[in-house]
Amino acid sequence: MAQSTETTDWVSRFADEVIEESERRAPGKPVVVASGLSPSGPIHLGNLREVMTPHLVADEIRRRGYEVRHLISWDDYDRYRKVPNGVDGVDASWAEHIGRPLTAVPAPKGSPHPNWAEHFRAAMVDALAELGVEFDGISQTVQYTAGVYREQILHAMKHRGEIDAILDQYRTKKAPGTPGNPGSPGNPGNPGKKAQQSQKPLDDAEVEAAEGSGAAGEDDGSSGSAGYFPYKPFCGGCGKDLTTVTAYDDDTTELTYTCTACGFSETVLLSEFNRGKLVWKVDWPMRWAYEGVVFEPSGVDHSSPGSSFQVGGQIVGSIFGGKQPIGPMYAFVGISGMAKMSSSKGGVPTPGDALKIMEPQILRWLYARRRPNQSFKIAFDQEIQRLYDEWDKLDAKVADGSALPADVAAHSRAVRTAEGELPRTARALPYRTLASVADITAGAEDQTLRILGELDPADPLVSLDEARPRLDKAEAWINTQVPADQRTIVRQEPDTELIKSLDEQGRQSLRLLVDGLADNWSLDGLSHLVYGVPKVQAGFSADATPKELPAEIKVAQRTFFALLYHLLVGRDTGPRLPTLLLAVGQERVRALLGE
Repeated sequence: MAQSTETTDWVSRFADEVIEESERRAPGKPVVVASGLSPSGPIHLGNLREVMTPHLVADEIRRRGYEVRHLISWDDYDRYRKVPNGVDGVDASWAEHIGRPLTAVPAPKGSPHPNWAEHFRAAMVDALAELGVEFDGISQTVQYTAGVYREQILHAMKHRGEIDAILDQYRTKKAPGTPGNPGSPGNPGNPGKKAQQSQKPLDDAEVEAAEGSGAAGEDDGSSGSAGYFPYKPFCGGCGKDLTTVTAYDDDTTELTYTCTACGFSETVLLSEFNRGKLVWKVDWPMRWAYEGVVFEPSGVDHSSPGSSFQVGGQIVGSIFGGKQPIGPMYAFVGISGMAKMSSSKGGVPTPGDALKIMEPQILRWLYARRRPNQSFKIAFDQEIQRLYDEWDKLDAKVADGSALPADVAAHSRAVRTAEGELPRTARALPYRTLASVADITAGAEDQTLRILGELDPADPLVSLDEARPRLDKAEAWINTQVPADQRTIVRQEPDTELIKSLDEQGRQSLRLLVDGLADNWSLDGLSHLVYGVPKVQAGFSADATPKELPAEIKVAQRTFFALLYHLLVGRDTGPRLPTLLLAVGQERVRALLGE
C-alpha cells in the first residue's frame, strides 16, 4: 500500500500505529475504528472530538488505500437520566420517563422525530454529513432488542463472579459497622458483600449505569441477596430500569427480577429475552471484542484509575477474549464566547451551532491542527474573525508553497477527505469584512452586492453566490452572536454640534478624507486613505511606513478614527473604517462628515 507523505502530524503517526496493530490482530481485514455518542441531549462540540479524532485517522488510512470502518455507536439504549435544562419543547413532565431507554422517551414538542434519541441523533448526523465524516452508525437499541448480543450477555452472566472480582478492585470499601456496609451490623441482609461506590466523579455513561443499578452508589451492575449481575432488565410494567435481579439459573437461563418503581415482577428466559442491556463497564469492552475495534480514543473522564476505559481493558481480555483498542486520551474543547442560539441554552453549543457561523473546513481544521491531548477553544465571539484571518493566511501559504509541512497536513485534512474536496466558497472574501457588511446592511442583498462589488474594482464581485457559503456564515454570526447593543447603526443625520466644535486640524482631516474618496473608492484605496490622512497632516507622505514615522502618528491616527466613528455611527469604535465607508456610500459619507 502507498505510504502517506504527510508524516509530520499526529494523524499520520496514529495511522501508522493503527495499521500495524490491525495487521497484527486481523490481517487482511478492514481496519476498525470507533466512536461512541449518547443522544441523551444536545451532542456538543466536546463530544465531536470523540468522532473527529478517529475520523481523521480513518481518513488518513483510507488515503493510503486501506479499507476502514469508522463505527459510531449510538448509545440510544442508555437510560434517560434527567430532564435537561434549556431544551425547547421540554418541560417538567418529561421526568416521568426517567429510567426508560432514550428511544422510549418522546421527542421534544414540535420535533419531527419519533423519539428523544432520534431527535438529537439527527442533528448530529446532519452536522457530520456537512463535515464530510463517513461512518457506519450502530443503534444499540436495535442491537439489544434484536438479540444481537445474546451470546455475549449469557457469557457475561455466566462469568459474573469474575467480572465482579475485577470491578471489586476499584470499589471503595467502607469501614465495618458503617451504615450501608454489606456484612456489617448495619446491613445484615447481604452478608459478606462489599459496598460499591465510585472512587471518582463519574462520566455520563457511568452515571447512567449507577443510576440504573439496583442499589444506590453502584456504577457497575445489580447486586442483591442473589449476588452480583452485570445485566439490567427494563421493566415489563413501567419500562424503566429500576430493577433488581433476584434469581438467575445458568443452565436454564431463567431470570427473575422485580421493579422498585412499580412493583412489577416476572421470570423470563434470558436466552429469549431482549429487553435489557449489560451495564456500561461490561457493555463497552463487550463491544470492543464483538466489533474488533482497533482504535478508539477516550476522554479524560474515562481514563483515570477505576474508570470505564481502564476497567474495560481488563474485562475485554479475561471475559470476552478480545483486546482493548489503542487510542489517545483526548482533552476538553472549550468555547470562546457563549453561543446564544436556542439549541444551546444550557451553554453547550453543538456542531450544528458552529456550522451556522463557520465553514466546515474551519471546524475540521480546529480538530486537525491540535493533538488530541491538547485542549482548545472554538470561537463564537469576536475571536472568530481572527481565526478566519489565520485560516486565510494559511490558505495563501499553502497555495504558494511556503507553509510548514505540519500546517500543510492540517490544511489538507481540513479541505478534503479521501473521497475528495469539501465544497468551498469560490471567492473567499475576509470574514470580518463580510460580517461588517452584514451588520451594516442588515442582510439587504442589493446593498450587500453593491458594497462587495466595490471592494476590488479591478475584479468586482458580480454575484453574492460567489461569496457563499462564507457570506451566509458571517451573516448568521452577526444575527445570532452579536448583541443588539453592539450592532452598527449608521447615523441618519450629521452630528452638527460635534462638527462645529472641531478645531482647524479636525476640519482639515475631514476635508482630506472627503477629497480623496472618489480616487480611492475600494477596500485597499480607502485603507490607504484613512491611514494616510494623519500622516499628510503631520507633513509626511501618505506612503510613509511605520518605521519612518514618529510614535505620535499612531496617536493621531487613533484620534482621527474615533472622530470618524462618532460622525458615522455615534460610537468610539465600529467595523473597520474602509468597510464602513464602502457600506455607507460616498454621498452619505460626505453628508455625515458635513461636506
